[in-house]
Amino acid sequence: MAARPRTLPAAAAPVALGSALAVQAGRFDAGASGLCLAFALLTQVGANFANDYFDHKKGADTPGRLGPTRAVAAGLIAPAAMWRATLVVLGLAFVTGCGLIFYGGWGLLVLGIASLLAAVAYTGGPYPLGYHGLGDAGVFIFFGLVAVIGTFYVQAGWPPPPGAWVVATGCGLLAANILVVNNVRDAATDARAGKRTLVVRFGRSFAQWQYAASLVFAMLTPVMLWREGDGAVVFIALAAYPFGRWLMWKLSTLPEGDGPGFNRLLAQTAMLLALWAGLLSAGLVLAKP
Repeated sequence: MAARPRTLPAAAAPVALGSALAVQAGRFDAGASGLCLAFALLTQVGANFANDYFDHKKGADTPGRLGPTRAVAAGLIAPAAMWRATLVVLGLAFVTGCGLIFYGGWGLLVLGIASLLAAVAYTGGPYPLGYHGLGDAGVFIFFGLVAVIGTFYVQAGWPPPPGAWVVATGCGLLAANILVVNNVRDAATDARAGKRTLVVRFGRSFAQWQYAASLVFAMLTPVMLWREGDGAVVFIALAAYPFGRWLMWKLSTLPEGDGPGFNRLLAQTAMLLALWAGLLSAGLVLAKP
């Protein structure tokens, strides 16, 4: 429960996209791709554990919270045990990530440590990102730019093609939409706990526009790739648009306080990311010259 498996597509999607870009470049490496996936999944689980621990410690997870049960707040796991689990999982992520140094050099050590620190800094540390409205930016950077470009780099080297940055941007924006739904659902309890997310700062209408703009950019990604020279097969990613449009409508119509509805929408937004990434990855592979 604490690992939050419904959020894990945010970790797997950028690795799939970065690997598909490596296939296009004729440089796919299954070993490097597998290590990237393991590192991403472990880091995501570690971030979820840390979030469970720190949100309880800071009072954001209360009995009135609308989201799924949080293990520490519900008394299912002791805070100290959750913190130990966080360190163990992030430690495993670090060891796994060290294997990537063989493929991409020692500079990856800095990037890996930054990723692990960000996993904790989202809700912990002296300046928790999620409590200062920077969570969306953090997700965009690490689940979009860093993860997609990093996965490509360890397999195909530097520099990535211009289209890789477009793909990474679309992935990061859709990953951030998972957080948008989470923050709309928790806006009331976050405000009481002093967690100043973008939704708390600017309101639900802003969140709806953010969700819509991110969806539109992601769906324009195949168009931009096609203009860069990819085959028209990349347009198969647009098959995800009707699902995304429906989710956008749901976000605008769900009543406040509908915890189960928002929980389903969060899982469905993660499914949208997985669907879009899977279709686009297939399109990129099929478009290989």
